[in-house]
Amino acid sequence: MAQIGFAESGVLAALTDADSDTLNELPFGVVKMDLDGTVLEYNHAEAKLSGLSRENVIGRNFFTQVAPCTNNFMVAERYHQNDTLDETIDYVFTYRMRPTEVRLRMLKDATRAAQFLLVERL
Repeated sequence: MAQIGFAESGVLAALTDADSDTLNELPFGVVKMDLDGTVLEYNHAEAKLSGLSRENVIGRNFFTQVAPCTNNFMVAERYHQNDTLDETIDYVFTYRMRPTEVRLRMLKDATRAAQFLLVERL
């Protein structure tokens, strides 16, 4: 299995193969979504950063119900407009929390059943 690090190459395949326990051990936030944006996994680091419990997030649309501050051209539209995606941007989360500077890594390959948003606090 490829190394699972925020900036590692091959991380999409490693995340796709990782189980919940492995995702929960990572030091950065991981949001695993289906290709429509419904949250499938929400790791401990992301729950701590956002203040949102996994129970309140899993099964909901990330872009419209969990973090509507990402429902814009910088984040959500990149997932919608691209079959493959591996981009990293600096961003500020503002929904349900004080403005928090983060680095986002957006990962998608439409041949896989899931896409990921990685979140690293700056």
